[in-house]
Amino acid sequence: MLIRRAQAISTFEITDRRVYLNRREFFRNATAAALAGGTAMLGARAAFAAGLPAVHGPKLDGVQKSRYSITDPPTPWDKITSYNNFYEFAGNDDKDVPSELAPQNLITKPWSIAIEGECAKPRDYPLEEVLAGQTLEERIYRHRCVEGWSMVIPWVGFPLANLIKKCQPTSAANFVAFESHYDPRRMPRSLRLQFDWPYTEGLRMDEAMHPLAILAVGLYGEALPHQDGAPIRLVVPWKYGFKSIKSIVRITFSERRPVGTYQAAEPRSYGFYANVNPNVDHRRWSQATERRLGEFFKRKTLMFNGYGDEVAKMYAGMDLKQYY
Repeated sequence: MLIRRAQAISTFEITDRRVYLNRREFFRNATAAALAGGTAMLGARAAFAAGLPAVHGPKLDGVQKSRYSITDPPTPWDKITSYNNFYEFAGNDDKDVPSELAPQNLITKPWSIAIEGECAKPRDYPLEEVLAGQTLEERIYRHRCVEGWSMVIPWVGFPLANLIKKCQPTSAANFVAFESHYDPRRMPRSLRLQFDWPYTEGLRMDEAMHPLAILAVGLYGEALPHQDGAPIRLVVPWKYGFKSIKSIVRITFSERRPVGTYQAAEPRSYGFYANVNPNVDHRRWSQATERRLGEFFKRKTLMFNGYGDEVAKMYAGMDLKQYY
């Protein structure tokens, strides 16, 4: 993996945000006016069709540079925030719909995370307490979806290990399970999918403690948009994107390996580890290549999504075709 030293890049040197907000401004305004039919406001779907970026959130203060950032150019803000898998709001064919529905229906204040299971300090932790004392870092990571598309995202967050240490897991805690917020009244599209809601995922303890695994609260230096998993989500860059669970409300330390939502629904296609592996195809498509959003040609997929130097040792001796 190519590591850029901390002093080599800063939060807003990556991409000038004004470039994305102002480019083709004339054409955007003209398209927006036509779609609005003479009205002053656009719905989110019309805005998406017009190529408008998602609404920006507050800027996050005190964000530091990280040596863990890769050198790949980040995917533009408007693509990251309008092309989302968030199945509580929409299915595979409606990746623009979460940007329409989530800002309205996902209530992020107040927010707390319930810590349970094999740990010394189980209780509800308000988000403010979770973030207290944490140094936020910008981590530019590759993001590879199991569907064969990818992005490069400048997340803002802190190591998951920091929160785990605060909870003081016991020696019986071999795994960490995560649960996403779920409210069928505000997420009615989830009822179309035969999942066992709420959405859950899990990691082995050594994976969760790895310095590359983070809890993200922002991207591009701003608070995390709702459709991208606000207010706090998991990011595990060497695994397929479905492992990086959104909108976390519960963390459970357990002795036994948890079963994630995808794994429960289709265990032959979605294993517990879900490490990016170009040599193991999905039941419905090849994983040898990927198409990065904004690019026309496909590129070769990298083992462990390019993070093998950092994470491969955790799987030494394992048959990665069996433990997929």
